[in-house]
Amino acid sequence: MGRLIEDILALKEREDAIILAHNYQRPEIFEVADFVGDSLELAKRGKDVTQGTIVLCGVHFMAETAKILAPHKRVLIPDAQAGCSLADSVDADELVERRDELREIYPDLRVVSYVNTTAEVKAVSDACCTSSNALRVVENIDGDNILFVPDENLAAYVARHTQKNIIAWNGNCYVHHQIRPDEIRRVRQARPDLRVVAHPECREDVLAEADAVLSTSGMIRYARESEASDFLVVTECGLSDRLMLEVPDKRFYKACQLCKYMKMITLEATRDALLEGRDEIVLSEEVCERARGALDRMIELS
Repeated sequence: MGRLIEDILALKEREDAIILAHNYQRPEIFEVADFVGDSLELAKRGKDVTQGTIVLCGVHFMAETAKILAPHKRVLIPDAQAGCSLADSVDADELVERRDELREIYPDLRVVSYVNTTAEVKAVSDACCTSSNALRVVENIDGDNILFVPDENLAAYVARHTQKNIIAWNGNCYVHHQIRPDEIRRVRQARPDLRVVAHPECREDVLAEADAVLSTSGMIRYARESEASDFLVVTECGLSDRLMLEVPDKRFYKACQLCKYMKMITLEATRDALLEGRDEIVLSEEVCERARGALDRMIELS
């Protein structure tokens, strides 16, 4: 593995590349990454890169987001098959059809799309959001009726914290949707002093067991700043690896599932992307421009 890491670092210099990685990545990916963060942090960082090439170690919609925000950069994803069950749950045509139907009832309807969507879906949205800023985006956007796409669990979480009318799409993250509250209760019974941190993509009955509901980077900050020593991490398993690196003096327990798509990104695939320039993200100028408007609106509103 050491030689592989050395090869990636050398190729990164040769190709004038920066490696951006999501918090759910394999631990070895963190060793070659220049920046690690959640979806919002990756979006903001990708917008400001000076290098000519971005290698996005995450799933496909994240690489598309990087391309949308930095259209003149070359954006590579180590494995183009690294998809997302949320992004697969909605396409632009059906969203437009549903939006137009609802606007007959709610003329002020706004479409807020989670970043876990394709570029085409973002292009027909009024604003995007991430798990860390979803509530702020909904609260700050004009209009009292919101079609929230595509995560029904995140939509339900937002609906519980706003007076606005939230109309949820029928989609979910298969990783978070599989987590059950009895898993949390079982660990808590053995360790009653631990703090439970859960991702808002989880089901409502799971979130009801949590001490804090946070994005992945929010969980890292919470663990670092909390007086507690023990935490149960309720999200994709990769975040526990990240937490152990970032906050080594505390203990982390898991109530989690693995994302098969995130784990498709390997050191070998990252090296080959840099070596061969393969799996480059290509989007039409029109889609990029329209989707960028929704992403810029997200950053403005949050």
